[in-house]
Amino acid sequence: MRAVIVGGGIGGLCAALALRRSGWEVTVLERAPRLEPAGAGLTLMANALAGLDALGVGAEVRAQGRIDAPGGTRTPDGRWLSRIDGPDLEAVLGTAAVGIHRATLHRVLAAALPASVLVTGATVDAVEPGAVLSTAGRLPADLVVGADGIDSVVRRRLWPEAAPPRYVGTTAWRGVTDEPWRGELTVAITWGDGTEFGIVPLGDGRVYWFAAANAPEGIRADDERAAVRAVVGDWHDPVPALLDATTTVLHHDLRHLPRPLPTYVRGAVALLGDAAHAMTPNLGQGAAQAIEDAVVLGAACPPGRPLAEGLADYDARRRPRSQAVARASYRIGRFGQQLTQPLLVAARNAAIRHTPPRLALRSMARYADWRP
Repeated sequence: MRAVIVGGGIGGLCAALALRRSGWEVTVLERAPRLEPAGAGLTLMANALAGLDALGVGAEVRAQGRIDAPGGTRTPDGRWLSRIDGPDLEAVLGTAAVGIHRATLHRVLAAALPASVLVTGATVDAVEPGAVLSTAGRLPADLVVGADGIDSVVRRRLWPEAAPPRYVGTTAWRGVTDEPWRGELTVAITWGDGTEFGIVPLGDGRVYWFAAANAPEGIRADDERAAVRAVVGDWHDPVPALLDATTTVLHHDLRHLPRPLPTYVRGAVALLGDAAHAMTPNLGQGAAQAIEDAVVLGAACPPGRPLAEGLADYDARRRPRSQAVARASYRIGRFGQQLTQPLLVAARNAAIRHTPPRLALRSMARYADWRP
């Protein structure tokens, strides 16, 4: 049994690992000429780590980065609305979260696969019964997995009725310090009026940061670091210093799939990750949900099981959960970073300040409560 996976990102590589562990022959088609993911970080919560354990790479990922620093929520002038220590964070989550560079995670996943599995520089032209047509040729496929991101070609061609991705009203900048950070390490989010700044220490000693602001779609600057400074450059320490310590700044408008898909499966084709349920980053669950998808897909579709039955099982297990997480992430963005009215911002800050930190964290950690 042969599976062709369209997309060599985190979800696609995890799907390749999961299906190979179930006994499939796998080919991953990646349109980029080289596997060079963007230089930004991400946080892996308990559910992502459980999924990576099931794929046999959890230990290696943990070795690359661990967050045991205190965390919390602040205002732009540096006042803490809520704080929680590293041990409490781990107790609530059931595991320490891992801050890791996206390129590092990608490298770990790719290294766990035979080099022959990955075909780069391959653009998909069509998906037809039993085959994928691409610039790499016609590949026989008993199963096709669309893991090709928010602008998925597979979804666009086989789910033509699906709503296209929509801008959520927020633009975001991301960066990683050039050198290991010598200052105090916290896992913190600062909320202003329609603005946000987040800090995540990485395993190699550097710091991943992100900033977000309400803005019209499509605005770009010749100097993106200067653009970020115009938004958060006068905020509390270490925000200005982190910007100074970063050379490369990425800028993207945040989009999501505004209408949930009625199914992740069409015939022998399954969607996975952002292709199926692209969500806002407010819960930090985008990569985790792709990892969960991959693990469940591999478990539900062993070669000895009728494929239609396995794919129906995959859809039934993954669609309700991933779409619930996507809805929750969107709501948190509306309640958090996107608020601008002074009275609503004050009410939000008061609610955070008067909610016990462990209770607030537990309410968000429920989305990370998943086991393969």
